[in-house]
Amino acid sequence: MASESGKLWGGRFVGAVDPIMEKFNASIAYDRHLWEVDVQGSKAYSRGLEKAGLLTKAEMDQILHGLDKVAEEWAQGTFKLNSNDEDIHTANERRLKELIGATAGKLHTGRSRNDQVVTDLRLWMRQTCSTLSGLLWELIRTMVDRAEAERDVLFPGYTHLQRAQPIRWSHWILSHAVALTRDSERLLEVRKRINVLPLGRWVRLQCPEGLVGVAAA
Repeated sequence: MASESGKLWGGRFVGAVDPIMEKFNASIAYDRHLWEVDVQGSKAYSRGLEKAGLLTKAEMDQILHGLDKVAEEWAQGTFKLNSNDEDIHTANERRLKELIGATAGKLHTGRSRNDQVVTDLRLWMRQTCSTLSGLLWELIRTMVDRAEAERDVLFPGYTHLQRAQPIRWSHWILSHAVALTRDSERLLEVRKRINVLPLGRWVRLQCPEGLVGVAAA
């Protein structure tokens, strides 16, 4: 969890951070959009900690309930950021502590913020690839329907920017539909590469080996 200064990394500093550095270091203006996947990752991690014996069942339930409240505030647009929330991870952990107290600090056991950054991005990209692929298939189905309904429509084909022989509109639009199916396949291939659990990879020098990858439990 964060130090008394409110910074996850501020435990060894005694003076205030220069406002210019505060502004330069903050990413909350754009990574706030990762709030949903950040909560998802934290919920999975808390379950892993409980399975590894590092949280009691009651503590895990308390954390999960608190994270549900955090997610609810984001979804309803009532989550309030403060000046120490330099990124989405800091913001969510700070709010969780406000909601459930000291138990929230146990969520950071064996977990680096580097873990959270990469995990959030992978979860977001995985979800986005699936969403884009689904939207592509909606477009493809619409193109197929149009081709079926308008199969007798003719229009000029072009070669070297000049009009050539007449072609069917249905053939032309289906040629693009086929190309879009390949785009969907590429997105799903990217999704496979993204779908790797990085939690625990950055804490090997800080925590016992038994904690590495605890969220995979």
